[in-house]
Amino acid sequence: MKVLFAASEAVPFVKTGGLADVIGSLPKQLAGQGLDVRVILPKYEDIPDQYAQAMETVSTFTLQMGWRQLYCGILKLEHEGIVFYFVDNEYYFRRRGCYGYEDDAERFAFFCRAVMDSLQHIDFIPDVIHCHDWQAGMIPVLYRAHFSYQPKYAHIKTMMTVHNLKYQGVFAKELFKDFFALGDEHFTGYALEQYGGASFMKGGLLYSDLITTVSPTYAAEIQTPFYGEYLDGLLRSQSHRLYGIVNGIDYAEFDPMTDPNLEVHYRDSLEKKQQNKLKLQERLGLTVRKDVPLIALVTRLVEQKGLALIDRVMAELMALDAQWVILGTGEHRFEQLFRWAQESYPGKVSANITFSEGLARQIYAASDLFLMPSQFEPCGIGQLIAMRYRSVPIVRETGGLKDTVQSYNEATGEGTGFSFAHYNAHDMLYTIERAVRLYREEEAWARIMDNIKQKDFSWTQSAQEYAALYEQMLR
Repeated sequence: MKVLFAASEAVPFVKTGGLADVIGSLPKQLAGQGLDVRVILPKYEDIPDQYAQAMETVSTFTLQMGWRQLYCGILKLEHEGIVFYFVDNEYYFRRRGCYGYEDDAERFAFFCRAVMDSLQHIDFIPDVIHCHDWQAGMIPVLYRAHFSYQPKYAHIKTMMTVHNLKYQGVFAKELFKDFFALGDEHFTGYALEQYGGASFMKGGLLYSDLITTVSPTYAAEIQTPFYGEYLDGLLRSQSHRLYGIVNGIDYAEFDPMTDPNLEVHYRDSLEKKQQNKLKLQERLGLTVRKDVPLIALVTRLVEQKGLALIDRVMAELMALDAQWVILGTGEHRFEQLFRWAQESYPGKVSANITFSEGLARQIYAASDLFLMPSQFEPCGIGQLIAMRYRSVPIVRETGGLKDTVQSYNEATGEGTGFSFAHYNAHDMLYTIERAVRLYREEEAWARIMDNIKQKDFSWTQSAQEYAALYEQMLR
């Protein structure tokens, strides 16, 4: 079976969020199950030189987009056994970062068209085109409108995966008509129309053969008004072809036994994990103490991540006998909140308002508890990495956090972390207080560690579920 992943980012080439981790690791797992999986991405300026220089040109051709005749190059690179194609057009993609430009509609319209037009140039006709998030959302629309009736392509099926429904790629209808050569029938409420404009994401949801999202709970949540971002009605109507498959992590990539960023390697030895903690405390100016629980936040500092809850009970959190380490960048008010906390509570709080993959790994390895009080979280991989590094998650029960973290039950000894249901600062505070108390109860802590050890959050199971859905579509 041949599968082409179309996405806007992938590790190790370019990353802004969890999407890149999925595109970097899921294809490898599928390939291990015997599928021929390839990936197509834009060729951004930020791709490191070592990869850009190793690419070879497969084809160059002129792409027709509305009245424009545009250069399109397709380059190719094999990485860890997977073939990656890169869509080259310097006008659209030779810029810093991936998104946030005024002409993003035109840039990703070009990308969607290039994916479809490249099929006749890359010597690879997929059985399934697997599209990820809004940037690839118009591919199923283009396939239906311009390719599905051509014998060479008639067998192709399309899948749309929603990594975060909040981002929908909504732009003016006139732009869509211009870029995609689509008639008025595509712009009614039952098609691309959204908020008076038109939406890449909605196109992907309506025109694809199957829809998936990144956890079973998120699949249910997005069919409700609170989480549905005004698409809940559409998603309820499509629930018969909507599936939730939880993300995994690459166990070879995230491995405390081999991670080059760690000073002391370990698997289940809490003694060795503690050594990483003492070294990090010393480096970040925290009081060096073995007995104090170190609570970590490695996150984007934005509203979605539940940071308003922390703000609300900051004084109570600081009164706990615990230390805090924060890593991330985002909204100014949250950056300032943690800078203030570090100044006000020296030796107790380390605020690192930056992003560093190396430091993130050291924090996973050093921390005892990992906090994710998200407002919503389609899947989240922070809690999965935390458990891999034997840091116990404290989460709000939403999306993938609910699916992957089971709250510890003192009566039965079951559970892999701590959780609270309502988006409420005092519920969070109570849960953190409970976690800090149980950290000091050796028997309970050992039991939680044992429970975490039994879990497998690698891609194996999820990849099997994707492969089964591909087969279902093709049948």
